[in-house]
Amino acid sequence: MKLEKNFFLVDGITLAKNLLGKVLVRKIDNKILKARIVETEAYMGPLDKAAHSYQNRRTKRTEAMFLEGGHIYIYLIYGMYYCFNISANKKDIPEAVLIRAVEPLKNIEYMKQLRNIKKDKDLSNGPGKLAKALSIDKTFNTLDITKNNYIWLENDDYSISSITQAKRIGIDYAEEYKDKLWRFYIPESKYVSVKL
Repeated sequence: MKLEKNFFLVDGITLAKNLLGKVLVRKIDNKILKARIVETEAYMGPLDKAAHSYQNRRTKRTEAMFLEGGHIYIYLIYGMYYCFNISANKKDIPEAVLIRAVEPLKNIEYMKQLRNIKKDKDLSNGPGKLAKALSIDKTFNTLDITKNNYIWLENDDYSISSITQAKRIGIDYAEEYKDKLWRFYIPESKYVSVKL
């Protein structure tokens, strides 16, 4: 069942937890790729020193965070890796969730071709890796994930027995906000990027 708009109109922490176990679907070259979300990070807007929208910083780059929940926010890190985020909450509350890792489910061999690798293990266990495995780039920025035919989310009623909360990765500059336990993951998945 495709996730609809109301699912995304919650705060970033709630959305980060709720996205775990959901299926990210990508249609490309007449193929349907599917992967289960197993790791997320919440970025909580104006007060969060790790968020691109800290202090309500509104630029061309961050505009997607200010859109109503369910919009895609893509940015580039290290000049080479795309990071795939989904906005949370109501319009003008600039919170978002970074999808950190996914577990491949369907058309895995095609994902390996897109990544140009042979091993399953490293296919999508990090934000840059999953973006490449699912061919997600800057052209998706500001798209509504509930209203397009190229990328969407589904609920297949996957059952999660527990969620691990941990510190977010790579945000040492964020002062006291680097210690917030705003990263969430399914502990049994081998695709989680960093485990406690």
